Amino acid sequence: MAVLEFKSVSKSFGDEKVLKDIDLSVEEGEFLVFLGFSGTGKTTLINLMAGLESPTKGSVTYRGKEITGPGPERGVIFQSYSLMPWLTVAGNVGLAVDTMFPSLSKTERADKVAHYVKMVGLSHAITRRPAELSGGMRQRVNVARALAMDPEMLLLDEPLSALDALTRANLADEIEGIWDADKKTCVLITNDVDEAILLADRIIALNPDGTLGTEFKVGLERPRDRGAMNTNEAFKALRAEVTQYLMGVGIAAKVEGTKELPNVMPIHGLPAAVTEAAKSHTDERFLDFSQLHKVYPTPKGPLTVVEDFDLKINKGEFISLIGHSGCGKSTVLTMAAGLNPISKGAIKLDRTHVEGADPERAVVFQSPNLFPWLSARENCAIGVDKVYPKASQAERQDVVEYYLERVGLADAMDRPAAEMSNGMQQRVGIARAFALSPKLLLLDEPFGMLDSLTRWELQEVLMEVWQRTKVTAICVTHDVDEAILLADRVVMMTNGPQATIGKIVDVDLPRPRTRKALLQHPDYYQYRQDVLDFLEEYEHGAKPKPKAEKKAIAAE
Repeated sequence: MAVLEFKSVSKSFGDEKVLKDIDLSVEEGEFLVFLGFSGTGKTTLINLMAGLESPTKGSVTYRGKEITGPGPERGVIFQSYSLMPWLTVAGNVGLAVDTMFPSLSKTERADKVAHYVKMVGLSHAITRRPAELSGGMRQRVNVARALAMDPEMLLLDEPLSALDALTRANLADEIEGIWDADKKTCVLITNDVDEAILLADRIIALNPDGTLGTEFKVGLERPRDRGAMNTNEAFKALRAEVTQYLMGVGIAAKVEGTKELPNVMPIHGLPAAVTEAAKSHTDERFLDFSQLHKVYPTPKGPLTVVEDFDLKINKGEFISLIGHSGCGKSTVLTMAAGLNPISKGAIKLDRTHVEGADPERAVVFQSPNLFPWLSARENCAIGVDKVYPKASQAERQDVVEYYLERVGLADAMDRPAAEMSNGMQQRVGIARAFALSPKLLLLDEPFGMLDSLTRWELQEVLMEVWQRTKVTAICVTHDVDEAILLADRVVMMTNGPQATIGKIVDVDLPRPRTRKALLQHPDYYQYRQDVLDFLEEYEHGAKPKPKAEKKAIAAE
C-alpha cells in the first residue's frame, strides 16, 4: 500500500526547473533510497515530502491527503545537526519528547528520553552538551530527537555525509536496525552507492535534468553484512550496474582538448608535460623515505606520531597512502612537501634531500585554496609564471590553458573562483599543480570535501591527466576504491601514535583505468578485500606491530 505519492510533480525556483514530472509511490514499511549527483534536486524532493516546500505543479499526498506543511508523522533528519548548544543530549532529545508526550509525568518523560538516547548508543554521554561531542555523536542526537517524535515515516537527507567513513558505516547500521525493529517507512537521500545498496529495498536514480531515472530493486537478504558484501556476487553485479548508470548520466562528454603544450623548460629542469619523460639522476628509488620520524613536543613529553617510515618509490609510480583517521598520512605528505620539518631520518627526491617547499613538489590539498577574486586562468598562471621564467607570455598562457582544458574547464577559464562550485574549484587546483610540471605530485585527500559522485568524475580527470604526464605521485585517502583505482601500490599505515607502514599491496590492474573497467575486472574485489581486511584489523584502535616485524615488512 502506498503511504506517500507524487503525481505529476514539478518544482521550479524562479526560471530554474529543479524537478520535472515526478510520479512516485512510496510503499508502507519500505526503505527507499534516492541516488544522484549534486544539483539533481535530491534535497528539494525530500523537502516536498516533509512539507517544507510546495510543488509548482502536481500534488504530494500522505495517506491520500495533500501535504500542506510539516507534520509529526514525517520525521526529518538533515545533513547538518541543529542542536541547542546550551542543552545536554538529554535536553535536546527532551524537546521532542515534551512536544509529543505532554501528559506524561516528569519521570516518565525522562524514561522516554533515556530510551531514545540508548537507541543511538549515547547513554554514556547523556549529560554532555553538543560542544563536548564529536560530529558523529551530534548526528546521533539528531537521529534520537527525530525518533522521539515517533514518526510513521523517517526522511533522511544525507544525514551521514559530513561524517568520517567509520562513523558513517556505524551510524548507517544503527539506522537500519531502528528501521528493522519498528518497520517504519524510510526515505534516504545519499550519494554513496554502497550505503544505498546496504540499506535499500529499492534505489531510484535522479537524473541531472530533474527527472526520475532508473529504478533498481535490491533483492539481497537481510541482515546485510558490510564485510561479506565484498564477496557477494549479487552485490557486486548491482554495484556495477548502479555505478555505470550514474556515470553514464552524470559524467557526460569527456574533455575535448585543442591546445598543445609548448616545449618550454621549467625552472627546476623538467621539460613540459606530455613530452618524453625528463632525464633524472635515477629512476629507481626516485623518492626515498628513509627511517622517517615525526615527533611533536607536548606538555607530557615528546609524542612520536610517525615512526620508522621506510618507502622507496620509483619514478612515475602512483602511490596511495591509506589508514584510519589520525594515523599520520597527512604528516608524511607534508614532510615530503617540505612544509613540515623532519624529526629524524630523511626524504630524498631524485637523490637530493627535501628541505623546505619548492615548486618541484606540487601539492593539492582537500581545500583548493584559490584566490577567490581571480579567474581560473589567473589562479593557474601565478605558479606557471614563476616556474617557466624563460618562456614567452604566450607559451605560459598555452601551458595554463592546456591543463585547464584537460580538467574540463575550457569554457570556464575566465570565471572567478568565487563563482565556482567546490568541484570546479578543485579542478583548478589539480590543473594548477600539473601546470607546474613537478617532479613529485602530492595529493592530500583532494576530493574529501566533495560528494562521492563528484569524486568519481574528478578521479577520472586526475587519471586522464596523470596518464599523459606520468608524474611520480602520492595520494593520501581514506577511500578504499579511490586508493585502488589510482595506485600502482597501496601503502597502508597502522594506527597512531607511532604509526608506520603496516602493509603494501601491489595493484596489478591494467592502465589506463576507468571505474567501469575495474568493477568488471576479476581481481579488483580481491585487492579491495586485502585493504578492507587490513583496515578492519586496525578499526578498533589496534596498536602498531613490534619494530622487528615492521622492519621485516618494509624490507619486503
